[in-house]
Amino acid sequence: MTLRYLNLQGAQLADWISELARLRIRVFREYPYLYDGDEAYEARYLQTYLQSPRSLMVLVFDGEQVVGASSGLPLSDETPEVQAPFRQAGMALARVFYCGESVLLPEYRGLGAGVEFFRRREAHAKALGGFDTSVFCAVERPLDHPRRPADYRPLDDFWQHRGYQRYPQLQTTFSWQDLDETRESAKPMVFWLKHLTNGEA
Repeated sequence: MTLRYLNLQGAQLADWISELARLRIRVFREYPYLYDGDEAYEARYLQTYLQSPRSLMVLVFDGEQVVGASSGLPLSDETPEVQAPFRQAGMALARVFYCGESVLLPEYRGLGAGVEFFRRREAHAKALGGFDTSVFCAVERPLDHPRRPADYRPLDDFWQHRGYQRYPQLQTTFSWQDLDETRESAKPMVFWLKHLTNGEA
């Protein structure tokens, strides 16, 4: 199977918002996110990337079908809840590149897209210049969560192999409605960091 990748920036996302919203909703229904989303919310969320001329959205195609996507942008262009733990830690936001989410349909996993997503986002940070840290965050669920699948494998080893380390002292919360909830609730998010050599990815 041959996958095709396309990098988009800022306003170039406009034509893909609806497709990205549907993809994100489909993938994030899975554990550990269990996200009961809607396209209107997703369209609003994606405005952050649409409005940042320095953002990146990597699309992956099977033929003409979008089967995955991965996002990133300078932390200084992100929302306050993402920036907050870095401000509190006294880190310079302008030197941090934030890797948002990666979503990929199940049948396309294990084909190298995850590695390519990180490679392209870090290459984008290098091209922009001035970044010495690349970060992302992941939801923390209890080990005994009732919806945790018996065969669930966390991505910690994959992330560590990409050079990222978990920083439990850097945490924030995002709010969304789980599949079994009647309203949104705050979810703990922990950041993973990778130090980039001399501001380069």
